[in-house]
Amino acid sequence: MNSTPTQEITPQTTMGEILSLYPSAKRALFQKYHIGGCSSCGYSLDQTLEEVMINHRRGKEVNNAIQFIYQSAEIDRMAQITPSELKEMLDKGERVHLIDVREDWEIEIARLPNSQVLTQRLAYEILNQWDKNEKIIFYCHSGIRSLEAAAYFIGHGVSNAKSLAGGIDRYSLEIDPSIPRY
Repeated sequence: MNSTPTQEITPQTTMGEILSLYPSAKRALFQKYHIGGCSSCGYSLDQTLEEVMINHRRGKEVNNAIQFIYQSAEIDRMAQITPSELKEMLDKGERVHLIDVREDWEIEIARLPNSQVLTQRLAYEILNQWDKNEKIIFYCHSGIRSLEAAAYFIGHGVSNAKSLAGGIDRYSLEIDPSIPRY
């Protein structure tokens, strides 16, 4: 994947800056290099990427890590759908499953019509009983948890899983202001 990064990362970029620009970097670095997932492989936000890679005996791989962060950001971008794209699908009457990954207290405040709450049982059904080509849109408050859910299901072969970019909050702002914001 050769996408143009929105902000350049150098070996001297701090982890705080990287995670702010590329939230997927946290998942990417853990996935590929086992960096950042636990106390023994952690880092501080003021460390540079180069320092982190050297501390984890991967100093020679810093440029590869930068490219992998860019690739992960592009994969995350492709795994998202905008509120207007979702509205267009719904207006056309396309069959789409809306899956809410928020906490119960959030669901009590606001929810998208015709959505289902992700439970262990529903996750099992999606993975084992649903057609792997079903269109599934996961959503949360801001699009972060739903992106994690979409990535998980994509990784398990659900090819049309997407995350609602900006979550229900952005959907309320851009599409349906009757949905309460919190």
